[in-house]
Amino acid sequence: MPDDFNLDELIEKVIFIEKVEQGIKQGEEGKVVSHDQVKDMVKKW
Repeated sequence: MPDDFNLDELIEKVIFIEKVEQGIKQGEEGKVVSHDQVKDMVKKW
């Protein structure tokens, strides 16, 4: 690790990586919503 780093930035990057990995896992498990389903959801707002 560099001598000078921002702890908040590091935490944000770790959280981001975790969320991306969760999204990939959900996609592989078929836990996804189609584009058309999202369009229908938005119309109901």
